[in-house]
Amino acid sequence: MAELVIVRHGQSQANRDNIFTGWTDVPLTPKGIEQGELVGKELQKLNIQFSDAHTSYMQRAIMTTNIILEEINQLYIPIHKTWRLNERHYGALSGRNKAEVKKEIGAEQLHKWRRGFKDLPPRLKERQHDRRYDRLGVKIPLSESLEMTLQRLLPYWEDCIAPRLIDGHNQLIVAHGSSLRALIKYLDGISDDDIDKVEVPNGKPILYRFDDRLNVVKKTFITMDGEINDNTRISK
Repeated sequence: MAELVIVRHGQSQANRDNIFTGWTDVPLTPKGIEQGELVGKELQKLNIQFSDAHTSYMQRAIMTTNIILEEINQLYIPIHKTWRLNERHYGALSGRNKAEVKKEIGAEQLHKWRRGFKDLPPRLKERQHDRRYDRLGVKIPLSESLEMTLQRLLPYWEDCIAPRLIDGHNQLIVAHGSSLRALIKYLDGISDDDIDKVEVPNGKPILYRFDDRLNVVKKTFITMDGEINDNTRISK
């Protein structure tokens, strides 16, 4: 039975300052580093042997991945970095304080932009350029909905993660709040209307167990006190 652990990176400077981040590359805070270490310590207790780790092009996720793997003594496994696991692009909201945006447009609209599936934040007027994406031929989005995030994530899941799980190789994904919400929507079969209720906190791992056809049979939320909320499931 293959196992998948997904983790949102530790607290970043933008998380701390209540800033929309998106594809902006910001470092971890000391608290974020500590959260990564605590995740590693809890995973060490479970003694899961991973074959691969997958993360985004953002340093907050990459550093969290390295911290976790160091704690579980598995720095030797391949780490695959992909822009497809990046946080969603928040468009013109990027770099803005969430509380200030809320005052301008109201709580209801802000909730739609942040938690809705199809709602698209205001677009940038000009497309940004960054060498890390230019070399891949990837155009940085002007803005992304959660639906768009899922659409660009799924090919990587189908081509690079799912086949490894089917072959019985445990996988670790360290990514971002929105990209993981999109993946959870897919894995759990959550409706477009209900995904706004899903939150992925920093540094709180989720363990999925699959059968040999990649149906989810168990989902476990891991806390710093061990495993809680074990949900045995019938395949969807």
